[in-house]
Amino acid sequence: MFPATCNPTESVFDAAYRCLQACAPEDKVQLTELSAKQWRDGLLSLASSGGPESIDEPGRPVRPELVLPGNVPKRRLGTQVGLAALIHAVTHIEFNAINLAWDAVYRFRGLPEPFYSDWAQVAREEAYHFQLLRARLNELGHDYGDFPAHNGLWEMARRTDFDPMVRMALVPRVLEARGLDVTPGIIKRLRAVREEKTAGILEIILHDEIGHVKIGSHWFKYFCDQRHLDSEQTFRNLLSQYFSGQLSAPFYHEAREEAGFTATELEALESMISSAAK
Repeated sequence: MFPATCNPTESVFDAAYRCLQACAPEDKVQLTELSAKQWRDGLLSLASSGGPESIDEPGRPVRPELVLPGNVPKRRLGTQVGLAALIHAVTHIEFNAINLAWDAVYRFRGLPEPFYSDWAQVAREEAYHFQLLRARLNELGHDYGDFPAHNGLWEMARRTDFDPMVRMALVPRVLEARGLDVTPGIIKRLRAVREEKTAGILEIILHDEIGHVKIGSHWFKYFCDQRHLDSEQTFRNLLSQYFSGQLSAPFYHEAREEAGFTATELEALESMISSAAK
């Protein structure tokens, strides 16, 4: 276990790197909570003695086994194992989201202080979500690592590690925003089988994730403004470059609009899917 202390003279980049490198979920959660608090309390600096290292894989436990997305087991809610598999899939997303938030802090230097505050807060909330879901898995006789999972979120983090604008466009606003579309339907299915406890956890997560995607929208548009780029056209261009034929519908317009999507951006997403289907 990592000690429950941080060096008060270290930078937020050092703290983020330690969180990224932690392998055991308990260590990653503990360090995340501690580092986010240290940052809020002004005990971490923005000093940077060098650039970020390339991180091929962040720290993670030996399990779950990582497989191709098509090889992840189907999640059927009619059985307790199916319910556990569904919860495990969301738990894995939240574990990855902790790493994604800290990687945004660690990787991108020389940005306004609120950027680091936003993503440190996101990391803390993702760790909270992970704890809620893992506890529910434990109640069902399972744990994180019991089912295979895929690594799509981190793979996109690697592909976007060269530019914070591209990262903000494609990770929060495409991959993570997908949760805004699918979570309401999952909640409805859970309630249909009287799984109120898990549905309640997902409602907490949905509320917070709207805020996380909104943070991604804010900083994406900030970077576009800094570069004198039209944000809507830039978003469309990045979608075409990275996601042609790989997007899924339908979209939950109300949640996405609350999270900072414009009507034009939603039309771009839907037109790309329509074109790919032809």
